[in-house]
Amino acid sequence: MWRVWLLFDPRRSLIALFVFLFVLAILIHFILLSTDRFNWIEGPAASAMQVARMAGFA
Repeated sequence: MWRVWLLFDPRRSLIALFVFLFVLAILIHFILLSTDRFNWIEGPAASAMQVARMAGFA
């Protein structure tokens, strides 16, 4: 295992790994924010029937 670090610079390898994991985490969070079920900022979108009921149309 120690010979692997002779081929790759440990600092650059770890920085590249951390940058990749950070970008992956941000990407996953944005994908989840784009869905109705997992959007923890705005909450689930109300259906048309619920909106009509609240407005007094149904």
